[in-house]
Amino acid sequence: MATGTVKWYNPTKGYGFIAPDDGGKDVFVHVSAVETSDLGSLNEGQKLSYEIERDARSGKESAGRLTAAE
Repeated sequence: MATGTVKWYNPTKGYGFIAPDDGGKDVFVHVSAVETSDLGSLNEGQKLSYEIERDARSGKESAGRLTAAE
């Protein structure tokens, strides 16, 4: 699993971005990934572990299977 830090997340809009620890491009995170995790919500600066998932329809990548990172 990849790790990163929540760059920003807007629960009203239902999305945000994670800055990967490896320095790659920011990873999109959708509210649906947050809702299916045990996290409840995301906060700026929060450390996460996640997997990159590709949407079958659009082909776009986003973070999924979110868990809190130590």
